[in-house]
Formats: sequence, C-alpha cells, structure tokens
Amino acid sequence: MIQNMTNSASLPTAAPVRGVRIPTFTFPTSEELARHVARIVASVIRERNSYGQTAVLGLPTGSTPTGVYRELVRMHQEEGLDLSNVITFNLDEYYGISPDQLQSYHRTMHEVFFNHVNVPAENIHIPDGNVPHAEIESYCREYEREIEAAGGIDLMLLGIGGNGHIGFNEPFSIRNSRTRLCTLDPITRKSAASDFFQEENVPTSAITMGIATIMDARKILVLALGEGKSNVICETVEATPSDRIPASFLQDHPDAQVLIDEAAASKLTDVKTPWALGSVEWDESLIKKAVIWLCQQTGKALLKLDDDDFRKFNLHQLLRHHGPAGPLAHRVFKWMQETIEYHPAGKERKKTICFSPHPDDDVISMGGTLIRLIQDGHEVHIAYMTSGNIAVFDHDAQRYADFVSEYNRMFGVDGERSHQVEQEVAGSLSAKKPGEPDIESVMNIKGLIRRSEAKAGALKVGCREENLHFLDLPFYQTGTVSKNPLGQIDVDIIYDLLMKEQPDQVYIAGDLSDPHGTHRVCAMAIFRAMKRIEAETGSRPDALLYRGAWQEYPLHEIEIAVPLSPGDITLKRQAIFMHESQKDRALFPGSDPREFWQRAEDRNKGTADNYNQIGLPEYYAIEAFVRWNGVPL
Repeated sequence: MIQNMTNSASLPTAAPVRGVRIPTFTFPTSEELARHVARIVASVIRERNSYGQTAVLGLPTGSTPTGVYRELVRMHQEEGLDLSNVITFNLDEYYGISPDQLQSYHRTMHEVFFNHVNVPAENIHIPDGNVPHAEIESYCREYEREIEAAGGIDLMLLGIGGNGHIGFNEPFSIRNSRTRLCTLDPITRKSAASDFFQEENVPTSAITMGIATIMDARKILVLALGEGKSNVICETVEATPSDRIPASFLQDHPDAQVLIDEAAASKLTDVKTPWALGSVEWDESLIKKAVIWLCQQTGKALLKLDDDDFRKFNLHQLLRHHGPAGPLAHRVFKWMQETIEYHPAGKERKKTICFSPHPDDDVISMGGTLIRLIQDGHEVHIAYMTSGNIAVFDHDAQRYADFVSEYNRMFGVDGERSHQVEQEVAGSLSAKKPGEPDIESVMNIKGLIRRSEAKAGALKVGCREENLHFLDLPFYQTGTVSKNPLGQIDVDIIYDLLMKEQPDQVYIAGDLSDPHGTHRVCAMAIFRAMKRIEAETGSRPDALLYRGAWQEYPLHEIEIAVPLSPGDITLKRQAIFMHESQKDRALFPGSDPREFWQRAEDRNKGTADNYNQIGLPEYYAIEAFVRWNGVPL
C-alpha cells in the first residue's frame, strides 16, 4: 500500500495569477496542488459513475503527477472512490524499451497507480514501446481510434518539460499532429539522464499523443512544480503561442488551466514584479523586493536611488506611500545590512546539527559556515540522511572491490571471502544492463565509498568524527533514482536524533522546489519531526535553511548572510575535493557542466557581488540562509 501522511481534510489555498493568457493558479505546496487535482479527477469519476457512464482520463508519467496518483490511491482505499468505470490513455512511452524495464512508463504507472486501484486491466491504454518499426503508423492510428471509440478524453492531465514539451511533443512539433513516433529533443534526454543512469542510455525516440489529440480533450490541467519549470511556465502562459513552446498552444483551448507551486510561479509577472500589473499591498517583504529590483534595473546602489528612478520604472505607488526615495532606500539598506552575520549561531557555545540529504551537501552548500561554527567553538554535528550510493560509477565500485581484495591478500586478512566478493561484484556489473539497479553487495560498496568521503570532508572542515551521524533513511533505499514515499519510520529516525542530541540550532537543505527530490523529502521529514518536538515540549531548535550548489536565494529573501574569506573558500574547496567519486565527472551532474566545487564557489562569490552591487560591504564570498517559518510541507 502506498503510504500517505497528508491531511485529506485540509483544503488547498489556491491563488489566481494575474496577467496570464491561460487561467493559472498557484499553491503553497506540491501536496496541496496534488490534493486539489485529485479532487477534480475524483469529481469527474463520481459524476460519470452517477450516470452509469465511463470517465475517460488522459494521464502523464513523471515525478510531477506522482502526488496526484498517491492521493487518488488514498481516496480509493480510504474513501471508496470507485474507478471500475474509468478508461485511461497514457500520453507517451519511450520507444525501444520493454514494459517491465525500470524506466518504462508502463511499469511506473502500474507501480505508482494501477496496482493500487480498481481500473479494469482492459481499460488501461499505454503506448507500446516495442511495436515493430514497420507497424508503428498503423499502431498509432489504432491508438487514436481507441480514444475516439471511448468517447474522447474527458480530463487530460499534463506535465510540462523544461523545453515546453507536452507529452513528447518537442519544440517545433506540428499543431495538428496526432499519435506518432517522435525524436526526443536533447534537452529532454538530458533531463531524463538520471532515470537511465547516464544520458547515453536514454532512448532517442518515443511514441506520444499529438498536440491535436491533446487539444481534443474536454478539460486540460497542466501541472508544474519547482523553480526549474519557472521559465517555461512564464513563456507558456504570458507569451504569444509559438511552436517553439508547444505547451503555449493550450492558450487556444476553451477549458485549460495551469496549476503550479510557488517555485514554478517565481518568474511570472504577478510574482516577480506584481506592481507592474496594478495596485499592491506594500508590506516589508514586497518593499524590499521592489527596491532591490530597482537597483538591478538601474545599476545603482541602494543609497544612490532617487525619486526619478522610482517613477521611471513604474514604482509611483511605492514612492507615494513610502517615499521619498532617500529614506525608503535607506530603510532597505538597513534591512540588508542586518542580514550580515559573522557568527550565525552566536558567540556563546551551542550545539548545532547540519542535516545533509546527500553525503556531500554539507560541505558543498554550507562548508564555509561549518568552518565558522567550529572556529566559534560550537559543538557541530552533521547528519547524513541518505547513503547517496546510486551516484557512484560502477567502475569505482569495481576498483574498490579490487583494492580490498588485494589489500586483504597482501596482509593475510581473509583473502578468500574478499576474493569472492570481488568476483561477485565483477560478474554483476558486467552483466548489468544500462539503468538496472545494483545487487546488494554493490550498493553497499557504493554506500561505503560515499560514507568514507563524507567523513573525510567533515574532518577537513574541523568536525569531530564522533559527531557524524549516518541515518540511512529507509525511503531512499531502493537502489534506483525513484524513491519510496516518506514514511513514519523516516520521521522517527530524525526525531530520535534530535531528542538525543538536543541541538540549539539546525541547518536544513532548503532546495524545496523539486517535489520528489531527495532534498525535499528530507526536509519534509525534518519539519515533521520538529513539529512533533514542538508539540511535545513547547519549543524547538532554531532552524535555518540553506541552498545547494545550483542556485541561491534571491537577495530580498536572504535573512542571514555569512561572509567568507579567501581562506574559508580554499578550505571549503578542499573539503569538497574529499568527495572523489563526485569529482571531475559526477554520475548525476544535472544540466550544469561545472564541477560541484565550481558551482559552489561561483554561487558564494556571486552572492557577495550582489551585496556589493547594491551598496553593501564588499566581501570575498557569502553563504546565505533563511529561517524556517515553522510550517511543515
């Protein structure tokens, strides 16, 4: 049974977005969005059931709709939602992979959804990725006929690719296209690389419903989560329709909606510069955001802004209610100056815990702050939440198995057993197909590699070995990129650590925009453990959120900025270098070609430059944090 820890009784709080060409709504969290969409799906099903009719659903795969499927499963199991009259048509499938392959959408849909509900097997339609090439055209025509025979699609759920694709209708797809075999865009293949354990393993083509097929659906809901989708969402709902962004064609649909979380909405005009769309309520947060934005537009420091700058960039209302420019800019200058903190845990000795989702997030994301905390005399603990074993290359596992075998032979330490393990590892890795999970012994070796690197990195910044905690949360232990849902046992492990150590301050990875990424799941577990402690004791540790190597908090959101010296950055770099399996070329590097240490340094120096550009003191580098507001995800 799929685990679910959300409160189904709570109603989502959706906010309509102004200035868009498709009705668009933002939700505070991905969980609230998933519950809202699941209710819409359930209402369609129940309405059709009440008339004795079938409900025809168009369904996507991927991380974004997973929360919706889990909520529908919960509604079926706990509320009696009957799906026996549902007919489903999936949008797409990779071409050339078997239905039982780990990355197959056929397998994913059954594991996440169909195996847990009562949709009849004969009502489930998923494109067959193994159709002989000579038969593809006739197969695709038949898929279209089956949709037509079912009465057309009542409700179509869509994800959206970073390049604007819907289904696998890649940029410059034809507007009147139907189900067909298509070639995957390089951006699409790169984004799927982690699922296939390297980009070269990703299929080059897929079978997909066409844009015209999608547009024929009576109602369409587009779901997008995370900052990685913010640019394409902006182009989809604010720009004129273009075949460069296939999702933008949905502007022509009579009943389409775009449902997003706050991270995916971050580039929309109503979020980024809401004053450009009319009157707004000028609270402290929005004032800071607008004035810093004005600095960026004018290229001026805060204390050099004048009234004409505000008028030129349509900030008349702000100037009228909170001006003139001099005092207003000085107010924001003081707010930003107060964020600079050399001693983030204070000067009196405290106990801190840095929660590191992966074995290297600690030094990559806040290595300089760890150095500062230790220099200030605080008792610093690091809790590594997952093994990170899937991010180790096979050749590294083989190399370490060989090394241990030779080491034991050299020193006469049980050479026979280590030789057996070496042979077992070699045989498994040579027979493993691309994207297949490792056997247990290989996963253990890869986990040990990451653990030893984490220990070396922590010792390099000055942390004591006895203060390192390897939690190995169960949700992560699948051996694949796809993880289990967060369970109570994960929360209990963190709760037990917090109760045992009684920290004054904790640091939590704040990369929350990926709804099913490890960082987000780890944060959910910590927040729930912290809320439990608060309910039981009446208090909780001070909690600061940090970001990873890919991005930084916007200036107006930063609450604590820790200045770093050149020496701090050098030592931080050396600590990152201890993670040799992630050095030079990481298995899952993301879309950024830079190494992790380069990303981290560029981010830290960039934050310092941004402070300097608005007229704050000039520092070599800065690590930034925000305070957790106490609201669990």
